[in-house]
Amino acid sequence: MAAVADSPASAYRPRLADGRLTALLDAFPAVLVNGPRAIGKTTTARQFAASVVRLDQPAQAAAFLADPDAALRGRAEPILLDEWQEVPGVLGAVKRATDDDSHPGRFLLTGSVRSDLENQVWPGTGRLMRVSMYGLNELEIQGRGAAARQSLLEALIAADPSGITLPSTRPDLVDYVALALRGGFPAVALHSLKPDLQDAWINSYLDQLLTRDSFSMLPDRNHHKLDRYFQTLAAGSAGQPTNKTLYDAAGIDARTAAAYDALLQALFIADDIPAWDTNQLSRLIMLRKRYVVDPALMAAALNATTETILADGDLLGRIIDTYVMAQLRPEIALRGSRTRVFHVRTKGGREEIDIVIEVPGGRVVALELKATAAPSSRDAKHLRWLRDRLGDRFIYGGVMHTGPDLIEFDDRICAIPICAMWG
Repeated sequence: MAAVADSPASAYRPRLADGRLTALLDAFPAVLVNGPRAIGKTTTARQFAASVVRLDQPAQAAAFLADPDAALRGRAEPILLDEWQEVPGVLGAVKRATDDDSHPGRFLLTGSVRSDLENQVWPGTGRLMRVSMYGLNELEIQGRGAAARQSLLEALIAADPSGITLPSTRPDLVDYVALALRGGFPAVALHSLKPDLQDAWINSYLDQLLTRDSFSMLPDRNHHKLDRYFQTLAAGSAGQPTNKTLYDAAGIDARTAAAYDALLQALFIADDIPAWDTNQLSRLIMLRKRYVVDPALMAAALNATTETILADGDLLGRIIDTYVMAQLRPEIALRGSRTRVFHVRTKGGREEIDIVIEVPGGRVVALELKATAAPSSRDAKHLRWLRDRLGDRFIYGGVMHTGPDLIEFDDRICAIPICAMWG
């Protein structure tokens, strides 16, 4: 199904998800796109829609609240049902419509709340396909989200270091911090806003999430406690704090913390990656690694600036790790559920790998993240440890760093500038 633009082609910034959406709409009757608010889901979905219904607008939602089956009939397809969670009953109408006629490309649903569809009125027929979208990564910001290229991730999975390319202009540490503080929200990332306006937008976004959006999902939550809990989570982003560490620091109990975790993940602003559990490694710590999804939200919650980040080595490492994960997350999501992300840490922290990406067949790519412009072979010691234990299952390892040079360290291990992700 070709994209149907409702605006001049030059106005649309191609997204990594475009190709996946095209393929799914060509094969299935309904596609659900979920992700954080204001990251461009509706803009992207409009490129594929023949008609659009904004269910967050009361006038348009009224007919679907009264009789969703009748409201769907007669509309040009594909029909975009934007912010479907505002009228959950629309899922039942989509189900019934596709039961009657399951030809591909009928419905496209977008929403900014993660929902367990098994709790809705949708059986597991395999007709509704899900796609997760996140904030813009640097490839998309540069307008190359749909360009035919082999990404850094794909080059590593192919064990093809010759496919790693670097941009002509390479950032330094201060530049990377600035990119992290800007984040991936289109309203900021695609406009040259002054720093104070950039901060104003991000702070307003976070405030609305933690007040209005959170209230609609968890009415009995305490705004000040939720705000403090998110600050605590932001301070530990890219780390492995225990649940008790987080709720003690925020001054709440375990039950409240669990509710807040579920809320923040449902709003797509918090995420975690599990520890890798494999019988080829021993003495593993099984704590999950916690993330704020966008580094700009992390910095806003902590009231952090370039100066304060550069003056705090721990915070610097966390912001760089959170930024790199934000670059990878959209690509990993589009590879499907059989590509999984983990981290590795042994007891006592003797060995630690920041990101382990497992692809079908159980083979892995491993990444260490270093806020240094001069990586050395010592920085790759944990990658060598993992390679030696996994053998052929270890595809490639990279020390991702803030310097300008690609350096080969060892068999299947090299140092890679972070900017190679958009080179």
